[in-house]
Amino acid sequence: MLTAPSRRQFLSQSAAVVTLGALGARGLLAEPTPKGLVNGHKESAEAGKAVLAAGGNAVDAVVAAALVAGVVAVPSTGIGGYGGHMVVAWPDGKVTCIDFNSTAPAAAKPDMFGADEKGVVKGGLNNHGWLAAGVPGVLAGMQFALDRFGTRKFAELVKPASKHARDGFPVTKGLATAINNAKVRFARDPGSAKLFFAKDQPLAEGATFRNPELADMLQTLADRGNADTFYKGEIADRIAAAYRKNGGLVTADDLASYRPVEVPPLKMEWQGVAIHTPPPTAGGLTVFQAINTLKALGWPEGEANAPAAVQARVETLRIAWDDRVRLLGDPKHAEVPVERLLSERNANECAERVRAAVKACKPVETRGDGRSAGGTIHLNAVDATGLMVALTFTHGNSFGAQVTVDGLGLILGHGMSRFDPRPGRPNSPGPGKRPLHNMCPTVVTRDGKPVLAIGATGGRKIPSTLFDVLAYRLGEGRSLAEAVRAPRVHTEGDLALTLEKDWPAAVVDRFKSTGYAVKVGTGAVLSAIERDPATGGLTAAGR
Repeated sequence: MLTAPSRRQFLSQSAAVVTLGALGARGLLAEPTPKGLVNGHKESAEAGKAVLAAGGNAVDAVVAAALVAGVVAVPSTGIGGYGGHMVVAWPDGKVTCIDFNSTAPAAAKPDMFGADEKGVVKGGLNNHGWLAAGVPGVLAGMQFALDRFGTRKFAELVKPASKHARDGFPVTKGLATAINNAKVRFARDPGSAKLFFAKDQPLAEGATFRNPELADMLQTLADRGNADTFYKGEIADRIAAAYRKNGGLVTADDLASYRPVEVPPLKMEWQGVAIHTPPPTAGGLTVFQAINTLKALGWPEGEANAPAAVQARVETLRIAWDDRVRLLGDPKHAEVPVERLLSERNANECAERVRAAVKACKPVETRGDGRSAGGTIHLNAVDATGLMVALTFTHGNSFGAQVTVDGLGLILGHGMSRFDPRPGRPNSPGPGKRPLHNMCPTVVTRDGKPVLAIGATGGRKIPSTLFDVLAYRLGEGRSLAEAVRAPRVHTEGDLALTLEKDWPAAVVDRFKSTGYAVKVGTGAVLSAIERDPATGGLTAAGR
């Protein structure tokens, strides 16, 4: 049976772990201060820390950090990124979520991309170009968070982001590589070519990346006092005109009608704590379904990293992923069986399928159709009062739609790529629909007090990585540092399985002999902050 970690085990960690991904040279961690901590991206964290030092709360800090990330984390997210989710947890036990996911334009149709039966779109029009970009949700989400829960004004918090855009910053090796990989599309798009080329060549490592047009737009919003005028008036008209000129579908009416929404989180009790994550269209339901199956299995029965126990973990994920790609979509436009998927009956049925598969040393049968995706930024923040925030937001894949609103320096995310391009499915495109995505910012509470903010970047790898780290931290009772350091798996329901290199040979051999197509790779990049509510002591970890 699972052993519940004690309160002392859960709260008394002090180590920090950092391992950076391919574009991660900008860093994950910041040092705790008496005022709190922000982590997930170095420059962003510094902006958030300055807000905390000046007396702002965790929401103020994470918004300032997000606005900086929207300028400097160029491939991963942006001011024109398609959106994300935020979880806010108070010391009094209240937890809520903000959904600022992109919406499809009113002209969107289920068959708009002409996908074949396997979901392949000719020319990749759902991934790159103006049809791939829906209504950007990032700025509306940040303004909504400030209006509801912040103590500072947008005009103050946007200053660091505007300065980064105007002054610029060095192009790292990772950013130079990403620009070079996208150079063909950038060359065809005037706004992108202006940003990413110098003397007709892609920006190289060591060059300075500047976005003065974006700085001007942010300053205009600051002068007007909030981000709302991004969605109405002259700026919105310029954005809509760019879509119209380039064959996109988003109109001024689509921008004006966009609204973030506050939604109650999904909540799950496990090992004496409560886990809170946004509901669909976010990715946490998949994590919760897999955890529910682990609970029904009484996992781990014996050594958690024994080959059979690791297979059991993988099979629970594969079942959850299979249900995800077949059944999930925007709950306002599709019947999403959240209660059934998280029911005790479903958990027991899934557990029986897992037991049978492990006993037979065979994979569970699924119908998943995994597709790769990457990108994204995750930020955590906590202040001296114990208010805790987890935020994930994104362009989608590298540079999103890889198009830029010329004159505004606004790189657009490709939210439309997160729809299933085949008609007649829960996650098919449609007017005003929000696409299913993988982001799952999460907060854990004990006795109503926020004790852990956690989330990850890396597209479809995000749910698997969050599941792994929560299984280690909560299911096995490892320290946060150990849980973040431990090896991970990635599956999307099919037989393609990615294992990190630190798994023992016996585990790798188990999956190979079971019929999986095993490759060595990495999971998503995760960051977390843990807080001791008794002392206010903080621990940061990331890998």
